[in-house]
Amino acid sequence: MNGIALTLRALHHGEGRLARHFVTVAQRHRTEHEVHHVAGDLAAWSREHVRRLADTAAGRGLDLGGPSGTSDASDDGILATLRRKTAELTGHRPEPALLLLRDLRELHLDATENSLHWEMLAQAAQASRDSALLGLASACHPQTLRQMRWTNTMIKTLSPQALTSP
Repeated sequence: MNGIALTLRALHHGEGRLARHFVTVAQRHRTEHEVHHVAGDLAAWSREHVRRLADTAAGRGLDLGGPSGTSDASDDGILATLRRKTAELTGHRPEPALLLLRDLRELHLDATENSLHWEMLAQAAQASRDSALLGLASACHPQTLRQMRWTNTMIKTLSPQALTSP
């Protein structure tokens, strides 16, 4: 397996993990409306990346396995209900703010790792003059950068109050 195949595999896994994590954060912080709605939208971007990566890899004879990161939060059933009720019960205590900061930090780090892999794929595509791979990276990487900017902005916005509250 060459480096491009390994990078496609790493991206497929990373984008799937990021999609699942965005869905979990959206459910866990349901009472934070911006987080709930934006995280759901950002999860959809990563699910689309997973689909596009799988299609690209399949066209190269590489099977990336099942559709990683494609489960929907509504399919979780009891677990989704438990998360929602917990979020409602703890929505106005200081601990959820610290939990949200931790979740945003983890999302940011996951998105950053994916961004590095997109950059590596783009560089390999340029070096090998592979316009299909370059097109994939050029289409998906900007969305990953926007995911990073959103998590970073939320961390900057929420940190002062969350970290200084008694």
